[in-house]
Amino acid sequence: MKKLFIYITAGLTLTAGGCKKFLEQPPDNRAELNTPEQVAQLLGTAYPQGNYMAFAESSSDNMADKGAGEMDLTISDPYHFINVREDEQDSPENYWNSCYAAIAVANLALETINTAANQQAYAAQKGEALLARAYAHFMLVNFFAETYDPATAASKPGIPYVTMPEKVVIQQYERKTVAYVYEMIEKDLLAGLPLIDDTKYKVPSYHFTRVAANAFATRFYLFKRDYTKTVEYANLVFANGNVVNMLRPWNTVYKTKTYQELWALYAKATEPANLLLVETVSWWGRNYFTNRYGFTSAKRDQILGANVTGGPWAFRNHVYTQGVLNYMMPKVNEHFVRNSVNANIGTGYVVVPLFTAEEVLFNRAEAYVYLNNTTAALADLNTYAATRIDDYNAANHTITANRIRLFYGINDPQTGILRTIIDFKRAEYVQEGMRWFDILRYRIPVTHSFTDAAPDILMGDDPRRLFQIPQSASQSGIEPNPR
Repeated sequence: MKKLFIYITAGLTLTAGGCKKFLEQPPDNRAELNTPEQVAQLLGTAYPQGNYMAFAESSSDNMADKGAGEMDLTISDPYHFINVREDEQDSPENYWNSCYAAIAVANLALETINTAANQQAYAAQKGEALLARAYAHFMLVNFFAETYDPATAASKPGIPYVTMPEKVVIQQYERKTVAYVYEMIEKDLLAGLPLIDDTKYKVPSYHFTRVAANAFATRFYLFKRDYTKTVEYANLVFANGNVVNMLRPWNTVYKTKTYQELWALYAKATEPANLLLVETVSWWGRNYFTNRYGFTSAKRDQILGANVTGGPWAFRNHVYTQGVLNYMMPKVNEHFVRNSVNANIGTGYVVVPLFTAEEVLFNRAEAYVYLNNTTAALADLNTYAATRIDDYNAANHTITANRIRLFYGINDPQTGILRTIIDFKRAEYVQEGMRWFDILRYRIPVTHSFTDAAPDILMGDDPRRLFQIPQSASQSGIEPNPR
């Protein structure tokens, strides 16, 4: 893996031959971590500052070939199901490096805490560091290794679970197994969550608050197929019983907003639905609708067309069209920072909602299905639909098992409800990359069509579903994924 060293907020000690004494000297006073406040400031960078939306969305079945448009390798390569030939922002390699950079920060914070004279004073910071380390590893194992399956997890290669700061220039690692990685994630998750103290944060939405940590737990246990715990942690997120107030009001408040207002509002820290946010260096805010491969009118009709409620999606009213071919949802808002006041070049930033209240509700509904509680699963789906269907009327739009059977032609209630959940999630997170996780978990085939070539089908067992381990990681002894 590429070695990313944190110089601004912390000095990482490298031992490399005759340079040892020089490198042991801190570059300035900012390299000293002597107080909980300094460690807390460091942990602001313990979240992956790379964006996964481009390569995850482009690999999914939410995209189609428009036949014309801009070309960017972080979009076109995943669409062609080939290794991405780019290592800058929005690429899988950049995301890999961003995750391990975040892990390095978390590990440095934990090392500082574990050697402090008064470790109890750092309890909240320790909790955040453990949660941040668990989250970054969780995302890595799901993008770069096989999806968790209890029958195969102990034999499938995982990703390196790093728990110590690097002290040499090229550290050797082993992938171990998916089961091992999940065990380590759970260990950090369970150790860190009770230590989280929301009062320690100035801007809570950019840190693992107790609610955000519980939201992470619902995703982790859903993927691990521990459905009882999924429900348990989801109930903690909705402890006040105000589920509707935590969901985005697409068919009421959002309905009155302009496109520009929605772009500014969607990833805002004051939006109750946003449980954890991170600022990423990314061009996805401009590429997700201008690229040749993207959201087309046909995909709009497929994803945001008829649904089981019988009513129209409020989302559809907000689909914005630029020109003839470029369809977009007003969600991904770029913040462009110029290199200087008079410069025409600069860096694009996109704030990514890592966890939302909607996902927690979906996770709970899916867990209820596997726990044979279809009544509770339907109740969660109807809670969601009440905020998403235009001119919602319970008398006309309430979801029932029979309604699902008639709409999908599926007689088994559990299968029908699962299909509804997956379709609702697809509509909710279009152009955000979240669809990819369901494609992986349920091994959904993906067909990518082309205007100038035959279609390519990614089946459920295709090895190309795993993003390739970066070639630079081979220096650390990490084996690539098969192709």
